[in-house]
Amino acid sequence: MKQLVQNLKGEMKLLEVPDPAILPRNILVRVHYSLISPGTEGSKVTEARKSYLGKAKEKPEQVKQLLDRVMKEGLTTTYNRVKNALNAWSPLGYSCSGIIIEVGDEVSEFKVGDEVACGGGEAGHAEIVSVPVNLCAKLPTNCSLEHAAYTTLGAIAMQGIRQADLRLGESCAVIGLGLLGQLTIQMLKAAGVSVFGIDVNPDVVEKALQNGADYAFSREDDTLESAVLSATDSHGVDAVIITAGTSSNDPIELSGRLARQKGKVVVVGAVPTGFSREHYYNKELELRMSCSYGPGRYDPLYEEKGIDYPYGYVRWTEKRNMEAFLNLVATEKIRFENLTSHVFDIDEAQDAYELIMKKSEPFLGILLKYHPGKEIQKIVAVNGQYRPSELQIGFIGAGSFAQNFLLPNIKDVNGVSLDTVVTSRGNTSRTVAEKFGFQNASTNDGEVYQNRDISTVFIATRHNLHAREVEEALKAGKHVFVEKPLATTLKELETVKKAYHQSVKKKSSSPILMVGFNRRFAPLVQKIRPFFVTPPFALNYRINAGYIPASHWTQDVDVGGGRIIGEVCHFVDLAMYLCQSRPVTVSADATEDPQNLKDTLLINLKFENGSIAHISYLANGNKYLEKEYLEIHGNGVTAVLHDFKELRVFGKRKRKYKIASQDKGHKEEVRQFLEAVREGEASPIPFEEIYLSSLLPFKIIESIRTGHKLVFLR
Repeated sequence: MKQLVQNLKGEMKLLEVPDPAILPRNILVRVHYSLISPGTEGSKVTEARKSYLGKAKEKPEQVKQLLDRVMKEGLTTTYNRVKNALNAWSPLGYSCSGIIIEVGDEVSEFKVGDEVACGGGEAGHAEIVSVPVNLCAKLPTNCSLEHAAYTTLGAIAMQGIRQADLRLGESCAVIGLGLLGQLTIQMLKAAGVSVFGIDVNPDVVEKALQNGADYAFSREDDTLESAVLSATDSHGVDAVIITAGTSSNDPIELSGRLARQKGKVVVVGAVPTGFSREHYYNKELELRMSCSYGPGRYDPLYEEKGIDYPYGYVRWTEKRNMEAFLNLVATEKIRFENLTSHVFDIDEAQDAYELIMKKSEPFLGILLKYHPGKEIQKIVAVNGQYRPSELQIGFIGAGSFAQNFLLPNIKDVNGVSLDTVVTSRGNTSRTVAEKFGFQNASTNDGEVYQNRDISTVFIATRHNLHAREVEEALKAGKHVFVEKPLATTLKELETVKKAYHQSVKKKSSSPILMVGFNRRFAPLVQKIRPFFVTPPFALNYRINAGYIPASHWTQDVDVGGGRIIGEVCHFVDLAMYLCQSRPVTVSADATEDPQNLKDTLLINLKFENGSIAHISYLANGNKYLEKEYLEIHGNGVTAVLHDFKELRVFGKRKRKYKIASQDKGHKEEVRQFLEAVREGEASPIPFEEIYLSSLLPFKIIESIRTGHKLVFLR
């Protein structure tokens, strides 16, 4: 399918990508129309086309984060991250309409053939989109697909009005008369509100009058403020809604002068909110922010998992705002003859953006029109034919981590051919395929499992998918490399264990199942091992993990498994590797926190050979402290590892090893895994160790919950 994309270097193209995957709570929609948001999308394109210096000036906080990353990871790793980010194709658009062609397994409210309006980042300028159910709304009778493409912008305007909390007969000034402002005017008039429109552009001031504004002024009109006061009996308007996008403080300052005593100012557009004290203080004005389409926006429970808010408690969610807008369209309360200025064919999409950027002629609502009718294609050939004699790789999931730490290292191994990459988004799989040399890009993991030429599968999806993907790969007879964690529940872990042993029985040579416990392969860790031959050892490991908000997917027990499952497995694996023994007992405790994240904790392990390990995993430390610090002691020898960049060994004499940039072993683990597959050798990490390192986090959680030391092995 075709999808309009751009990268952070400002390049834009209509890319042929695989159709998106259909998720359980999503619907697949063949798009008929999509709407370009001149403000939001125009700003995005403008920012991308700026020089590197211009980008840095726009986002100084990101520059600071970049410098912090250089300090922690080194210049080369950071440079590669930045290069990947600059070259990655990102979809444009967030408002479209079309007809459903497939529904997810858990979807009951929609069916194939329904006409729908769609919003959010997945509802971009593409021939087919996969959108969560709470970001879709059915079209009522008498509502065309062309007009329904405005729904997302309509919901944004509607949420701004709801935040203004206006009543019949009250008054409102709308500052910024672009597309969002024009929609706001029409809805305010439908609600019986007296409307004042204000903009710097005389053309849209005239449009505001055509769309029903009672008064409309150029910002340069010297009579503006006195006219508003005169029309409101010298009181001022009940509310001001700012739909402008500017770096100037003028809209927020003007709002303070136009609003009545105890009035409201609602910010919908992207404007600075710093204001002088005089009017806001003297009038006791209320400043409100309007969050996009309404309640539910940016909430993963609502948007990704489809969990609705109770109707009696949250009357207007983003989906209900979308439905309300569609009803206004169907009853002709919203008129489009003064809104749609241009309609471009999807093949001419870049011309539409050039019109916005160059402002070569007046514009307002710009629609892209599609030509539905072709069959769904799940796989796109990208780079020609592969060589069957080479080791064929399938790759499932290719986010930032995979692109920075796995794929570059796979490419460095001789005799390997990258066959098919699969991601849920077609533009991502196409981008990754082109960049790393995959022959095919797809959104269907079945294309990997059913391909007999593919012998080896890498899995780097979100954590909750790992166990299922591993099981499928093993059943298909593939060698598997999966990023940690192996599973997010005990039941999944046991299922994977069973699938592994069944696959061993079926094959004359055992399949390799390896989890990405990379730290044991780090070069400085490999230098530690020869100094510690005779146990027992005592290990002290401090991880300054840093704060991650509860809203992040890794903290979601159903998706990321939480930080103990998702990340602590790394550190218990390294402790087990360095202590060279199986764990016998485990005890753990965590600090109390209101969100019950349990991500600041202390862990104590004892091993069969008498070794002990203490692991401190800390989410409440200072970010400028090095992330990982490890000591191991035994037989009069001490090794101290600083963040995988410097190692000091204290024995009969002092030794110091230092490397130019941090190396946590990603390159070496990939090399050893692929070499083992090619040569038919044993896995670089025995399955028993993988299983124990994956089981330990569940025991840690149980110990925290019960307060008991747990016997791990008998």
